[in-house]
Amino acid sequence: MLAKKTTLSVAATIAALKAGIEAQGLRLVAHIDGQANAAKLGVTVPADQILEVFRPDFAIRVWQACKPAGLDIPLRIHVYEDAAGVHIACRLPTTVFGVWNDAPLLAIAEELDPLFCGILEHVPES
Repeated sequence: MLAKKTTLSVAATIAALKAGIEAQGLRLVAHIDGQANAAKLGVTVPADQILEVFRPDFAIRVWQACKPAGLDIPLRIHVYEDAAGVHIACRLPTTVFGVWNDAPLLAIAEELDPLFCGILEHVPES
């Protein structure tokens, strides 16, 4: 698991991650804002957001290697805030896809690991 704490605000962290996603040649598939969704129900919660990240050519390769592993894409980056600050967490692709015990799928994951590390490098660690 990649995890880090940052001194950036949640908004600045999300912006930095989006820049990292673009810089690594991946795509933001979805941005889920749990805090905003809770507010729609009249509930106030600290920031809790998910960025779903992948790219169509990688998805096709995942499906070709191990169709059931499609369950695990897109991959996710979690940004949340608590009393200690803003945190980012992400399971490495080798961890996510490793459960399938499939060599071609693991080879794809090994290509993706440095891309996800690169995304998180766009956010300074506190």
